[in-house]
Amino acid sequence: MDALSLLLICCKLLLIFSEFSFASDVLTSSQSLSDGNTLISKGGSFELGFFSPGSSENRYVGIWYKSIPVKTVVWVANRLKPINDSSGLLTINRTGNPVLTSPSIGIVWSASLNKEVQQTPVMLQLLDSGNLILRGEQDGDSENYFWQSFDYPSDTLLPGMKLGWDLKTGLERRVTSWKSSNDPSPGDLIWKIERQGNPELVMWKGSTKFYRTGPWNGVTFSASSIKPNPIFNSSFVSNEDELYYTYILADKAVFSRTLVNQTLSLHQRFVWSKATQSWELYTSVPRD
Repeated sequence: MDALSLLLICCKLLLIFSEFSFASDVLTSSQSLSDGNTLISKGGSFELGFFSPGSSENRYVGIWYKSIPVKTVVWVANRLKPINDSSGLLTINRTGNPVLTSPSIGIVWSASLNKEVQQTPVMLQLLDSGNLILRGEQDGDSENYFWQSFDYPSDTLLPGMKLGWDLKTGLERRVTSWKSSNDPSPGDLIWKIERQGNPELVMWKGSTKFYRTGPWNGVTFSASSIKPNPIFNSSFVSNEDELYYTYILADKAVFSRTLVNQTLSLHQRFVWSKATQSWELYTSVPRD
Protein backbone atom coordinates (compact mmCIF):
# COMPACT_ATOMS: atom_id res chain seq x y z
CA MET A 1 0.00 0.00 0.00
CA ASP A 2 1.49 3.36 -1.01
CA ALA A 3 1.68 6.38 1.29
CA LEU A 4 -1.14 8.26 -0.50
CA SER A 5 -3.59 5.39 -0.13
CA LEU A 6 -2.69 5.03 3.54
CA LEU A 7 -3.20 8.75 4.06
CA LEU A 8 -6.65 8.64 2.42
CA ILE A 9 -7.69 5.69 4.60
CA CYS A 10 -6.53 7.51 7.74
CA CYS A 11 -8.48 10.62 6.73
CA LYS A 12 -11.64 8.57 6.17
CA LEU A 13 -11.23 6.85 9.53
CA LEU A 14 -10.70 10.20 11.22
CA LEU A 15 -13.87 11.56 9.61
CA ILE A 16 -15.88 8.51 10.65
CA PHE A 17 -14.54 8.79 14.20
CA SER A 18 -15.34 12.51 14.30
CA GLU A 19 -18.94 11.91 13.20
CA PHE A 20 -19.29 9.05 15.65
CA SER A 21 -17.87 11.05 18.52
CA PHE A 22 -20.52 13.74 18.11
CA ALA A 23 -23.44 11.33 18.04
CA SER A 24 -23.26 12.21 21.72
CA ASP A 25 -24.78 14.48 24.34
CA VAL A 26 -21.44 15.77 25.68
CA LEU A 27 -18.55 17.95 24.59
CA THR A 28 -15.41 17.60 26.70
CA SER A 29 -12.58 20.08 27.14
CA SER A 30 -10.46 18.06 24.71
CA GLN A 31 -13.07 18.23 21.92
CA SER A 32 -14.50 20.91 19.64
CA LEU A 33 -17.81 21.17 17.80
CA SER A 34 -17.58 22.49 14.25
CA ASP A 35 -20.29 23.61 11.85
CA GLY A 36 -22.04 20.51 10.54
CA ASN A 37 -21.65 18.48 13.75
CA THR A 38 -24.20 18.38 16.56
CA LEU A 39 -24.80 17.22 20.10
CA ILE A 40 -27.96 15.15 20.69
CA SER A 41 -29.50 14.73 24.14
CA LYS A 42 -29.40 11.20 25.52
CA GLY A 43 -33.08 10.48 24.89
CA GLY A 44 -33.08 12.19 21.49
CA SER A 45 -35.36 15.09 22.50
CA PHE A 46 -33.09 18.02 21.61
CA GLU A 47 -30.15 18.81 19.34
CA LEU A 48 -27.47 21.51 19.51
CA GLY A 49 -25.54 22.75 16.52
CA PHE A 50 -25.08 25.50 13.96
CA PHE A 51 -28.07 26.83 12.00
CA SER A 52 -29.22 29.69 9.78
CA PRO A 53 -32.64 31.17 10.64
CA GLY A 54 -35.22 31.76 7.93
CA SER A 55 -33.68 33.23 4.78
CA SER A 56 -30.54 34.43 6.57
CA GLU A 57 -27.13 33.04 5.67
CA ASN A 58 -25.66 33.96 9.06
CA ARG A 59 -24.68 31.07 11.32
CA TYR A 60 -25.68 30.72 14.96
CA VAL A 61 -25.27 28.04 17.61
CA GLY A 62 -28.65 26.99 18.91
CA ILE A 63 -30.79 24.25 20.42
CA TRP A 64 -33.83 22.82 18.67
CA TYR A 65 -36.25 19.91 19.02
CA LYS A 66 -34.70 16.75 17.57
CA SER A 67 -37.73 14.49 17.84
CA ILE A 68 -40.19 16.51 15.75
CA PRO A 69 -39.95 17.12 11.98
CA VAL A 70 -40.34 20.92 12.09
CA LYS A 71 -37.05 22.57 13.08
CA THR A 72 -37.98 24.72 16.06
CA VAL A 73 -35.13 26.64 17.69
CA VAL A 74 -35.61 27.24 21.43
CA TRP A 75 -32.26 28.81 22.43
CA VAL A 76 -29.49 30.75 20.68
CA ALA A 77 -25.98 31.32 22.05
CA ASN A 78 -24.61 34.10 19.84
CA ARG A 79 -27.76 36.19 19.40
CA LEU A 80 -25.74 39.41 19.35
CA LYS A 81 -22.93 38.28 17.06
CA PRO A 82 -23.62 36.03 14.08
CA ILE A 83 -20.95 34.21 12.07
CA ASN A 84 -21.03 34.89 8.33
CA ASP A 85 -19.48 31.58 7.25
CA SER A 86 -19.07 27.97 8.38
CA SER A 87 -15.83 28.53 10.31
CA GLY A 88 -17.42 28.61 13.78
CA LEU A 89 -16.01 26.37 16.51
CA LEU A 90 -17.50 25.65 19.93
CA THR A 91 -14.93 24.65 22.55
CA ILE A 92 -14.18 24.77 26.28
CA ASN A 93 -11.17 27.00 26.93
CA ARG A 94 -8.33 26.51 29.44
CA THR A 95 -10.27 28.22 32.23
CA GLY A 96 -13.27 25.91 31.74
CA ASN A 97 -15.41 28.49 29.95
CA PRO A 98 -17.46 27.46 26.87
CA VAL A 99 -16.53 29.75 23.96
CA LEU A 100 -17.64 30.10 20.36
CA THR A 101 -14.92 31.37 18.04
CA SER A 102 -14.42 32.18 14.38
CA PRO A 103 -11.08 32.90 12.64
CA SER A 104 -12.44 36.06 11.04
CA ILE A 105 -14.10 37.43 14.21
CA GLY A 106 -12.28 35.92 17.18
CA ILE A 107 -14.46 35.25 20.22
CA VAL A 108 -18.10 35.31 19.10
CA TRP A 109 -19.73 34.23 22.37
CA SER A 110 -18.72 32.91 25.77
CA ALA A 111 -20.73 31.66 28.74
CA SER A 112 -21.13 33.73 31.91
CA LEU A 113 -20.07 31.25 34.57
CA ASN A 114 -22.09 31.26 37.80
CA LYS A 115 -19.34 29.41 39.70
CA GLU A 116 -15.56 29.35 39.43
CA VAL A 117 -14.11 26.29 37.75
CA GLN A 118 -11.20 25.18 39.94
CA GLN A 119 -8.81 22.85 38.11
CA THR A 120 -11.72 20.53 37.39
CA PRO A 121 -12.13 18.80 34.02
CA VAL A 122 -15.50 20.01 32.77
CA MET A 123 -17.84 19.17 29.93
CA LEU A 124 -20.88 20.57 28.18
CA GLN A 125 -23.91 18.30 28.20
CA LEU A 126 -27.24 18.67 26.42
CA LEU A 127 -30.06 17.33 28.58
CA ASP A 128 -33.41 15.95 27.43
CA SER A 129 -35.05 19.01 29.02
CA GLY A 130 -33.34 21.18 26.39
CA ASN A 131 -30.94 22.59 29.00
CA LEU A 132 -27.27 22.90 28.02
CA ILE A 133 -25.15 22.55 31.16
CA LEU A 134 -21.49 22.87 32.11
CA ARG A 135 -20.48 20.46 34.86
CA GLY A 136 -17.51 18.54 36.16
CA GLU A 137 -16.74 15.36 34.25
CA GLN A 138 -16.92 13.39 37.52
CA ASP A 139 -20.13 15.00 38.84
CA GLY A 140 -22.44 12.38 37.32
CA ASP A 141 -26.11 13.38 37.49
CA SER A 142 -25.46 16.04 40.12
CA GLU A 143 -27.17 19.39 39.51
CA ASN A 144 -24.04 21.20 40.69
CA TYR A 145 -23.72 23.13 37.42
CA PHE A 146 -21.10 25.79 36.74
CA TRP A 147 -23.41 27.24 34.06
CA GLN A 148 -26.68 26.40 32.31
CA SER A 149 -28.51 27.78 29.29
CA PHE A 150 -31.80 27.76 31.24
CA ASP A 151 -30.44 30.78 33.14
CA TYR A 152 -30.17 32.73 29.89
CA PRO A 153 -33.40 32.26 27.90
CA SER A 154 -33.86 33.50 24.35
CA ASP A 155 -37.47 33.93 23.17
CA THR A 156 -38.75 30.59 24.52
CA LEU A 157 -39.68 29.23 27.95
CA LEU A 158 -39.50 25.43 28.07
CA PRO A 159 -41.02 23.21 30.78
CA GLY A 160 -38.87 23.39 33.91
CA MET A 161 -37.28 26.74 33.05
CA LYS A 162 -37.54 29.50 35.63
CA LEU A 163 -38.73 32.98 34.74
CA GLY A 164 -37.66 35.38 37.45
CA TRP A 165 -34.90 36.07 39.93
CA ASP A 166 -32.13 34.35 41.84
CA LEU A 167 -32.13 36.77 44.77
CA LYS A 168 -28.81 35.50 46.12
CA THR A 169 -26.82 36.28 42.98
CA GLY A 170 -29.03 38.94 41.39
CA LEU A 171 -29.45 36.86 38.23
CA GLU A 172 -32.61 37.72 36.32
CA ARG A 173 -34.10 35.22 33.88
CA ARG A 174 -36.28 36.96 31.29
CA VAL A 175 -37.56 36.03 27.82
CA THR A 176 -36.84 38.38 24.92
CA SER A 177 -38.27 38.12 21.42
CA TRP A 178 -36.30 37.62 18.23
CA LYS A 179 -36.22 40.74 16.04
CA SER A 180 -37.67 38.66 13.20
CA SER A 181 -37.81 35.10 11.93
CA ASN A 182 -34.53 35.80 10.11
CA ASP A 183 -32.81 37.54 13.01
CA PRO A 184 -32.59 36.04 16.53
CA SER A 185 -30.98 39.15 18.03
CA PRO A 186 -33.07 40.59 20.91
CA GLY A 187 -36.21 42.47 19.91
CA ASP A 188 -38.05 44.93 22.16
CA LEU A 189 -40.72 42.52 23.50
CA ILE A 190 -39.80 41.23 26.98
CA TRP A 191 -41.62 38.77 29.29
CA LYS A 192 -40.41 39.05 32.89
CA ILE A 193 -41.35 39.16 36.57
CA GLU A 194 -41.79 42.57 38.18
CA ARG A 195 -40.53 42.48 41.78
CA GLN A 196 -42.07 45.71 43.02
CA GLY A 197 -45.17 45.43 45.23
CA ASN A 198 -47.02 42.17 44.59
CA PRO A 199 -44.86 40.29 42.03
CA GLU A 200 -46.51 39.56 38.69
CA LEU A 201 -45.64 38.64 35.11
CA VAL A 202 -45.33 41.65 32.84
CA MET A 203 -44.80 42.07 29.11
CA TRP A 204 -42.82 45.13 28.09
CA LYS A 205 -42.80 46.52 24.55
CA GLY A 206 -39.84 48.85 24.50
CA SER A 207 -40.36 51.23 27.42
CA THR A 208 -44.12 50.55 27.59
CA LYS A 209 -45.71 48.09 30.00
CA PHE A 210 -47.78 46.22 27.45
CA TYR A 211 -49.52 43.51 29.51
CA ARG A 212 -49.65 42.32 33.11
CA THR A 213 -51.03 39.12 34.66
CA GLY A 214 -51.88 40.45 38.11
CA PRO A 215 -50.35 38.84 41.23
CA TRP A 216 -50.32 35.10 41.94
CA ASN A 217 -53.37 33.93 43.93
CA GLY A 218 -52.09 30.46 44.82
CA VAL A 219 -53.45 28.77 41.68
CA THR A 220 -52.84 31.20 38.84
CA PHE A 221 -52.27 34.89 38.19
CA SER A 222 -55.32 36.92 39.14
CA ALA A 223 -55.78 38.85 35.89
CA SER A 224 -54.55 36.11 33.55
CA SER A 225 -56.77 34.27 31.09
CA ILE A 226 -54.73 31.08 31.67
CA LYS A 227 -56.62 28.77 34.01
CA PRO A 228 -55.94 25.24 35.32
CA ASN A 229 -55.86 22.92 32.30
CA PRO A 230 -54.91 19.37 31.25
CA ILE A 231 -51.76 20.44 29.37
CA PHE A 232 -49.50 22.03 32.00
CA ASN A 233 -49.27 22.90 35.68
CA SER A 234 -47.99 26.31 36.73
CA SER A 235 -46.24 27.22 39.95
CA PHE A 236 -44.89 30.41 41.49
CA VAL A 237 -42.08 30.42 44.05
CA SER A 238 -41.31 33.38 46.31
CA ASN A 239 -38.84 33.10 49.19
CA GLU A 240 -35.67 34.78 50.43
CA ASP A 241 -33.55 33.01 47.81
CA GLU A 242 -35.69 32.96 44.67
CA LEU A 243 -38.66 34.58 42.96
CA TYR A 244 -39.82 32.81 39.82
CA TYR A 245 -42.61 31.34 37.69
CA THR A 246 -42.30 27.92 36.08
CA TYR A 247 -44.47 25.21 34.57
CA ILE A 248 -44.29 21.47 33.98
CA LEU A 249 -46.23 19.34 31.52
CA ALA A 250 -49.00 17.12 32.87
CA ASP A 251 -48.19 14.54 30.19
CA LYS A 252 -44.49 14.10 29.36
CA ALA A 253 -45.43 12.75 25.94
CA VAL A 254 -46.77 16.20 25.01
CA PHE A 255 -44.55 18.93 23.53
CA SER A 256 -45.47 22.46 24.55
CA ARG A 257 -43.57 25.72 24.68
CA THR A 258 -44.21 29.42 25.20
CA LEU A 259 -42.56 32.30 23.40
CA VAL A 260 -42.80 36.04 22.86
CA ASN A 261 -43.61 36.97 19.26
CA GLN A 262 -42.16 40.30 18.13
CA THR A 263 -44.18 40.46 14.91
CA LEU A 264 -47.57 39.94 16.59
CA SER A 265 -46.67 41.50 19.98
CA LEU A 266 -47.99 38.41 21.76
CA HIS A 267 -46.96 35.89 24.39
CA GLN A 268 -48.03 32.56 22.89
CA ARG A 269 -48.26 28.94 24.00
CA PHE A 270 -48.03 26.23 21.36
CA VAL A 271 -48.73 22.50 21.60
CA TRP A 272 -47.37 20.00 19.09
CA SER A 273 -50.09 18.08 17.23
CA LYS A 274 -49.13 14.57 16.19
CA ALA A 275 -52.20 14.45 13.95
CA THR A 276 -51.30 17.51 11.86
CA GLN A 277 -47.53 17.33 12.48
CA SER A 278 -47.50 21.03 13.32
CA TRP A 279 -47.47 23.47 16.23
CA GLU A 280 -50.99 24.52 17.18
CA LEU A 281 -51.71 27.72 19.11
CA TYR A 282 -53.15 26.90 22.55
CA THR A 283 -53.32 30.34 24.21
CA SER A 284 -52.03 33.85 23.62
CA VAL A 285 -51.98 37.15 25.54
CA PRO A 286 -52.94 39.89 25.41
CA ARG A 287 -56.28 39.07 23.86
CA ASP A 288 -58.25 41.54 21.74
